[in-house]
Amino acid sequence: MLVGSCFHFLYPHIYPPFLSLHNPIPSSLSFCVASSAMDKSSTCTLFLCGKSSAETESAKSLKISNALKLPDGGEVSNLLRSEISNFQFGEEAFDVDLFINSLSTNRFGRFLIWSPRLSSTHDIVSHNFCELPIGAVCVGDVQFKGRGRSNNAWESPRGCLMFSFTLQMEDGKIVPLVQYVVSLAVTEAIKDVCNRNGFPSLDVRIKWPNDLYLKGLKVGGILCTSTYKSKKFNVSSGIGLNVGNVKPTTCLNAVLKELSTTSNEFRREDIMAAFFNKFEMLYDIFINQGFQTLEELYYRTWLHSGQRVIVQEKNEDRFVENVVTIQGLTSSGYLLAIGDDNQVCELHPDGNSFDFFKGLVRRKLE
Repeated sequence: MLVGSCFHFLYPHIYPPFLSLHNPIPSSLSFCVASSAMDKSSTCTLFLCGKSSAETESAKSLKISNALKLPDGGEVSNLLRSEISNFQFGEEAFDVDLFINSLSTNRFGRFLIWSPRLSSTHDIVSHNFCELPIGAVCVGDVQFKGRGRSNNAWESPRGCLMFSFTLQMEDGKIVPLVQYVVSLAVTEAIKDVCNRNGFPSLDVRIKWPNDLYLKGLKVGGILCTSTYKSKKFNVSSGIGLNVGNVKPTTCLNAVLKELSTTSNEFRREDIMAAFFNKFEMLYDIFINQGFQTLEELYYRTWLHSGQRVIVQEKNEDRFVENVVTIQGLTSSGYLLAIGDDNQVCELHPDGNSFDFFKGLVRRKLE
């Protein structure tokens, strides 16, 4: 039985990683600006790149057919990797060659779309899902209409790593869990980059269901959306991570500077390549063996084991507060908790707040 309560989590795969103008949360990932800053009449330039000759041929085919479109019908200019050198984008532009040369996957990330400025990486992959190879990724240096809740507009500044990619799943029961695999891959990628470069370890942690925290401040977020077509779930997964933009909270490079005496910095390309290298391995385990195989690693990375929360439940005409302790995740991806009365329950978000721990619906488990 569902009981009305007060403890907030949104449905696991629709939480935005960026700050909304209409919901100014201090712990948000990046600055936002008014939607008037968007110039819908400008052309969106997409550079289509492939790691192998097969992906490069796919890029050429998409350019010739001009198949990639924007949701708002705006003009798109599709160019190839070989044409990047015809432009001057500055040192802060995404280094396509560095990313592709650092990639060691068989599927994910091998087809790359890069744009110096675009509305939303998530819109590109979700709107063009059927035109793109599975595992294709879109990354932008600046995006001005990042996907979020309630159709809010977002500004994601330089220094942010913002990318979205495609994957396809058949079992709808595990689709809500894939965001946890994505979150875990991000934290594992950061560890890998630190180890390979001799950086001090950064303790990036997962806040359920899809936020990334460092030193108590939000530095990233995950957005996964899905559609069902031809008996398969087409999943678009987006990641936003503060790599070099210190405001409004902090970023990886700011914390690295505090811990290191050198001038070394994280590069977006290294992190994104490490992400896909890790994600492909974790995703294969997830699909073939189930999420339970990854749970131990996930629980070492998240913030909530043993966390005690208060659930307000309506009992006739009054509210009663009950304390429960988070134990882990249920098979459906919600929070597994136990009350002081030893009653095991599942905690659901009520969907009314950006703060997930301000309103939960408790369902008792037999």
